[in-house]
Amino acid sequence: MAGTLKTLTNLISPVTVTAHLRSRNSQSNNRSFDAINNSLISRKVRSVRRTLIIRNHANSDQVEGNGGPIPNESPRKSGFLSFPVLAEPLLSFASSNILPLALIGGVALGLANPGPGCLAHRYQLSIVSTFGIFFISGLRLRSEDIGAAAEAWPVGLFGLASILLFTPLLSKIILQLHFQPQEFVTGLALFSCMPTTLSSGVALTRLAGGNCALALAMTVASSLLAIMMVPFSISKLIASGLGASVPTEQLFRRLIVTLLIPLILGKAFRESFKGLAEFVDNNNQLLSVLSVILLSLVPWIQVSRSRPLLVMVKPEAFLVAVMMGALLHLILLGFNATSIRCLCAVSGGSKSIFAKKKNATALLLITSQKALPVLVAVVDQLGGTFGEPGLLIIPCVAAHLNQIIIDSFLITFWNKKDQSLANT
Repeated sequence: MAGTLKTLTNLISPVTVTAHLRSRNSQSNNRSFDAINNSLISRKVRSVRRTLIIRNHANSDQVEGNGGPIPNESPRKSGFLSFPVLAEPLLSFASSNILPLALIGGVALGLANPGPGCLAHRYQLSIVSTFGIFFISGLRLRSEDIGAAAEAWPVGLFGLASILLFTPLLSKIILQLHFQPQEFVTGLALFSCMPTTLSSGVALTRLAGGNCALALAMTVASSLLAIMMVPFSISKLIASGLGASVPTEQLFRRLIVTLLIPLILGKAFRESFKGLAEFVDNNNQLLSVLSVILLSLVPWIQVSRSRPLLVMVKPEAFLVAVMMGALLHLILLGFNATSIRCLCAVSGGSKSIFAKKKNATALLLITSQKALPVLVAVVDQLGGTFGEPGLLIIPCVAAHLNQIIIDSFLITFWNKKDQSLANT
């Protein structure tokens, strides 16, 4: 600030010198130039100070302005402006972290007051929530993005194999753990059988500068194939180990109704109504917020139903479940990173399609994440086959948050590394 004021003073100093020279001829001119000089300095200083305080305010261009006179600030007005200045960082943080905040808020609300959540369950609001999430995904599905991923089809093919065939095998290892409540372990085992995330994986790929079209293609394909693969994986990998039976045919039909049909309807609406695609593309942020709100309804309802059991869980047990979810994601990252290196080595080295940074980034992020909405839909359809639904979902919510946080830090590290290399 001192440097800025000094610069402004130096810029205005010729006016001061001129005023001093002309003061020999006229005292009135001296007063006139002094008044102009003081006015200019006052206006510049106030402009700088107000720019620093409300630089992101919507009307900042009017404040820094057009050279017109700026009225004196009253203490009341300055106090009024202090609230949005203080609230701005909070609003920015909430906007950047709306998904974890919404999920945590849903869990907290269910624990604090389970009555509304139980009422929502009575009216099947969780089914409406799942239907809405996949309908919005269909609305946002662009045909050109899927076509653009055809060039990297070998990468996408391995990605689908990793998501639906290789990583679900971890459920057998997870089930070997003995932990109370056992639903925490079973929930994480179910989580490992799910397809990739519906939105956060693509969003993180975009932030990391990866191949977004490839990420979207793997997301859509894995979600569609999961309707057939998830019932099979649960039946063979989890139910057999627990001595339970899964109504595979019934689960398959219900997943078609709650996942596939709304996705197809959303895509059909996008292609059928003129102007809808443009509206959706121009309001992606609004639709993302709506999807997050719908997603947060599910843990709210399930936790509300299971509150009597949840309050009996020891805090240390929950912390262990959170750590298990973080460890699961780190294992997935390590497995997929090692697989990418091996595929590069056997398919041409640095010239391999797997070695392209954009493809490798998309493959690593998409194949290492699991979808919470699909898990919730599966648990909802299974009822109490594997235990209390709320206890099954709680560790998966924690694992979902963990994978987003860990990948966010990983992307920040990548971007800083790329920036330092660019500067060098």
